[in-house]
Amino acid sequence: MIKSNSNLIFLVVILFALGINAGCSSANAKRSKRIMVTDNRLAKRVDISIDGKPFTSYIYPDVLKKPVLYPIRTAEGSFITRGWPMDPRAGERIDHPHHVGMWFNYGDVNGFDFWNNSNDVGDNKGPFGSIKHNTIVRAVSGNDKAELLVTADWEQPDGTVLLKEKTTYIFTGQKNERAIERITTLTAQKEKVNFKDNKEGVLGIRLARALEHPSTKPELFTDASGNATTVAQMSNEGVSGKYISSEGIEGDNVWGTRGKWVNLNGTLDKQPVSLVILDNPQNPGYPTYWHARGYGLFAANPLGQNALSGGKETLNYSLASGKSVTFRYKVLIHSGSHLTKEEVNNYAENFSNRKK
Repeated sequence: MIKSNSNLIFLVVILFALGINAGCSSANAKRSKRIMVTDNRLAKRVDISIDGKPFTSYIYPDVLKKPVLYPIRTAEGSFITRGWPMDPRAGERIDHPHHVGMWFNYGDVNGFDFWNNSNDVGDNKGPFGSIKHNTIVRAVSGNDKAELLVTADWEQPDGTVLLKEKTTYIFTGQKNERAIERITTLTAQKEKVNFKDNKEGVLGIRLARALEHPSTKPELFTDASGNATTVAQMSNEGVSGKYISSEGIEGDNVWGTRGKWVNLNGTLDKQPVSLVILDNPQNPGYPTYWHARGYGLFAANPLGQNALSGGKETLNYSLASGKSVTFRYKVLIHSGSHLTKEEVNNYAENFSNRKK
């Protein structure tokens, strides 16, 4: 009888242990997704990984005047974004310290400059506004996509909030592709908000050196220790970027032209890469003007029409108190080959036709 009871107790213990292990495995399976969003509020960042590999991070440290996505990588792990001033790499330009990762802001909002603001700018510029991260409303991992919903305040120097921002990021990735959708809604607060026509805006990415256009102009670059070095003759080794717009315009000529999209073709770590920004027909000023520079600034600006058209058009956009506007963009990172015009058009059509 005693032996029988001992066997029964042993069996119950084994079954109980198996149940715990099964429960843990089930819980881990539920937690583990292909596209993970990991919130680290103490470090003021949210990390996004795909298939166990880092993709990008939403960061809002005190040293920046706006939240950004930084860094951004290809599926193979190559950086498409410049490291300086956050993480200097050898051979990089050290201009425009406000160009960090991927961001969204504007150069003239009720007279305040939200584009050029940085801890490193001189005292003779401004007045500056700041975009301050507010809350992480939702951070959801998934197998097909992941979502991050955040809020921020566009503030004057005295702390007055001009605009409330609500932004949803949608992250996707398969094999040799990564993509980021950004849907940003801005709501005017107690007063009318004017976006005076200005070339500095709105969605921007600062590119890694390899994705710049080749150039022979003397510039300041960083050495291996991140120190500034004047280089009289630039080395173009590995520098391979070339802009191509939906209208067939190429190279530096893309700047100041309209287009539904621009595709930047280049090579990173011996891999052909296409980096595409897609505009959306629901955006103001569609198709956008492109503030795309060969030195590494890749930006879409639908609001700076006078500055970018050479005075042929003007759009001084405004929002009445309590009114909102929404901007939608998609950034596509394709590696292993350069996307053709037909392929990019297919991506653009799918993005344009998708319901809100």
